[in-house]
Amino acid sequence: MTGPTERPAGSAPDPGAAAANGDGGKPPAGAANGATRAGAAKAGSANGATANGTTATPAGAASTAVAERGPPRPAAPPRDGPGYRPRHTLPLRVEAVRQLRRRRTLVVYGILAALPFILIAAFAIGGDPDERGGNGRISLIDTATASGLNFAMACVFVSAGFLLVVPVALFCGDTVASEASWSSLRYLLASPVPRSRLLLSKLTVALAFSAAAMILLPLVGLLAGTAAYGWGGLELPTGGSLDPGTALVRLSIVVAFVFVSQLVTAGLAFWLSTVTDAPLGAVGGAVGLTIVGNVLDAVTALGDWRQFLPAHWQFAWADALQPQLEWGGMARGAAVSTAYALVLFALAFRHFRAKDVVS
Repeated sequence: MTGPTERPAGSAPDPGAAAANGDGGKPPAGAANGATRAGAAKAGSANGATANGTTATPAGAASTAVAERGPPRPAAPPRDGPGYRPRHTLPLRVEAVRQLRRRRTLVVYGILAALPFILIAAFAIGGDPDERGGNGRISLIDTATASGLNFAMACVFVSAGFLLVVPVALFCGDTVASEASWSSLRYLLASPVPRSRLLLSKLTVALAFSAAAMILLPLVGLLAGTAAYGWGGLELPTGGSLDPGTALVRLSIVVAFVFVSQLVTAGLAFWLSTVTDAPLGAVGGAVGLTIVGNVLDAVTALGDWRQFLPAHWQFAWADALQPQLEWGGMARGAAVSTAYALVLFALAFRHFRAKDVVS
């Protein structure tokens, strides 16, 4: 039995040998792969046309279009998801509790509550202020020990020029700038709390705390003065007196006007609080500019221009200490203060809305 016949190198394969080896006459692997690639190319060409006869965009053209458009932008934060209500973010109660627990709030209220007792001690050491000036005019200090109502008016008189400016500037100037200095402002905005809602909540609480400071001083003065000097009517510096019921109404009018007159300081401090990240800069700037206004009001050479200064009307509440109540000066002073305050509050909202918060 003879072995397989050897073929010369480079000769064509023997079909019989291929059948004997079980290949069934299949073409070589290289030829099969070539046919497969050709079929795939034909299929790709056939798939290039869609069912409606249009030609699909080649992969290279699609990549070029994506490169021209740039990378996709990230999606906006879900501010309108289920259960999200902008009005329910940062409630006033939460902000009020946060501000009330701060040490500077307690210190300010403590100083205002202690002032009447300091004045009572001063009157006890120096004697009753019953001496009149050389011009024969009586001031509120001269009648401070006449009754508890007179003492409360005296407390307002000695503090309205400067002392009551500090709490307003502190509460309104520290509210936003302190959050920025603590690097917590951006986290509040990412909660997400709308910027207008954040400012409105903080401004409302700051004004409420300022009003509480305005009420605290005369209230403690009234209680302490009544305990020290007794209850009675209000003796007017211009002569005459008011019964206790009318005097309480006049005292309420005085306190309300003092608060309205300090709205300029509140607006200035709040605007500076949105501009700077330093709380001391906002508070100090508001107090400093208020002092500048008082200095300008003392320059009589300005003439009628002083009437456009809020400081010119800060003691217009003295018109309430008349037998017949006068509203003219207080009305003009309230109008000037409110106009300046609205402009400053609008500037604060406008600046903060476009501010790049990074702290």
